[in-house]
Amino acid sequence: MIPAETIIIAGPTGVGKTDLSLRLAKEISSEIIGADAFQIYRGLPILTAQPGASPIRQVPHHFVGSVDPSEAYDVGRYLREALPTLEAIVARGKCPLVVGGTGLYVKALLGGLHDLPSGNPELRKEWEGMSLPELITRLRELDAEAPGKIDLANRRRVERALEIILLTGKPLAASRTGSTPPPPGVRTLLVTRDREDLNSRIDANVKAMFDHGVEAEVAALTEEKTGPTAAMTLGLREIRSHLRGELSREEAIAEISASTRRYAKRQMTWFRHQHDFPVLNLSCCRHGDEDLSEALRLLAL
Repeated sequence: MIPAETIIIAGPTGVGKTDLSLRLAKEISSEIIGADAFQIYRGLPILTAQPGASPIRQVPHHFVGSVDPSEAYDVGRYLREALPTLEAIVARGKCPLVVGGTGLYVKALLGGLHDLPSGNPELRKEWEGMSLPELITRLRELDAEAPGKIDLANRRRVERALEIILLTGKPLAASRTGSTPPPPGVRTLLVTRDREDLNSRIDANVKAMFDHGVEAEVAALTEEKTGPTAAMTLGLREIRSHLRGELSREEAIAEISASTRRYAKRQMTWFRHQHDFPVLNLSCCRHGDEDLSEALRLLAL
């Protein structure tokens, strides 16, 4: 179980978690623990919108840019590594501040994944010879509603959905229902924005990535050095297509913006269905540190 001193700040990509959590961490003497399946990888700081060198010098960060992109990484490993890190932060007299948008990581920290089966090597080996469309067809045959609940472009997500359905004998939705309340003492916050506001921020963030050199960053990370998990990083596939001349710069920007907006929508759906966190809508905070003041109020700090 995570320490009672833990604070969790969740929300979709592009909503403004990084800036808010940095100011909050300085206010309450915290260390930040990332809960983002993409930001955890080294070599893609621009693409994954990792905090810069200055914020990391101001507040210690963990699980940000800490894993080689060639390594596979899953929620089980995250939980095994995050729990002792949280305990060590508390032992130093600090408050652990978990920040991220990967729903499974947050749910695992709250103890909500114990009933899910672990990976099955035999099934995974069987699927190696199947194409992604074949896997999706198989998923649809087993559970007609499952394809609408996951990212069908992500092969690992499709395989995991198949695995859960086959090993539990239940529809995918049965393993995802029910909110997971935080353990006693743990404080939580869901950061949101109005849809139009969030989409505008996402579009601006994608354009800024290209202005800041994301193409060179991706070019430096060869496909041979990219493991199956890191390969799912938002925008990586489109930028590699652009570098191969298959997409123009403008087309890559448009496709990444669209896929990121869809991802943010799925994140919000997940958090609203899985948890009952107090909500901070940053679109309503327009003056100075109004967002920080409201966060402190909602967290009762």
